[in-house]
Amino acid sequence: MSLTGVVVVSGGGSGIGRATARRAAREGARVAVVDRHREHAAETAAMIGAAARAYTCDVTDDGSVAETIAAVGTDLGRVTGVVTAAGIFHGPDLRPAHQVAVDDFVHVLRVNLVGTFAVIKHALPMLLDGGGAIVTIASTAAIRGHGFGAGYTASKGGVDALTRLLAVQYSPQGVRANCICPGGVDTPMTGGTFATDEARARAKKHVPIGRYAQPEDIGDVAVFLLCDDARYLTGQTLPVEGGATIA
Repeated sequence: MSLTGVVVVSGGGSGIGRATARRAAREGARVAVVDRHREHAAETAAMIGAAARAYTCDVTDDGSVAETIAAVGTDLGRVTGVVTAAGIFHGPDLRPAHQVAVDDFVHVLRVNLVGTFAVIKHALPMLLDGGGAIVTIASTAAIRGHGFGAGYTASKGGVDALTRLLAVQYSPQGVRANCICPGGVDTPMTGGTFATDEARARAKKHVPIGRYAQPEDIGDVAVFLLCDDARYLTGQTLPVEGGATIA
């Protein structure tokens, strides 16, 4: 793979976002590492070196997103790729739906779905000025009901549907959009859930590949989708989950 231009990675301070940012830079892109935690964004940028710049931004704050994307354009040049990896689990959401407060449901939607939309919305004018690619990060929760919270599931289903809309609206104008649905991934957000001995044994039983993912397993696919190698791929939902959804 080879990648040129400027790639914005939201949630780039850790996990899937960090893995994506590092791989994008290795393939030749300049990378804007966007994260609400300043120190995490700076750590990722330092790992990459001169090809990366860190930006502190809360994706739930539309004004902050607009300012950040504008700054990326000024600092690094026209945005040609976007990966929306910013997302949360929220403890009070991870219970039966009738026990979830509306405020908790909305909080998860604001980060996972509205935040995804805001980053893409503000990047689109630059993407349209010459073409580019969008990769959204949803979850297998978007395509199967496995009980990870009402807000989380709804938000990831919304990300998946939004991606198809973007593909229809903008692919004729040279902007492709695809959605990755990871299964279990060992990231800071999942807090070691997929790294225990019990989890490893469970993966051997329920994941055909025999293990849960590392962030790089998802980031590498995201970068492929940004590249010209994927030039005829748009509007697709790609479960990147070791075969878990077919087992």
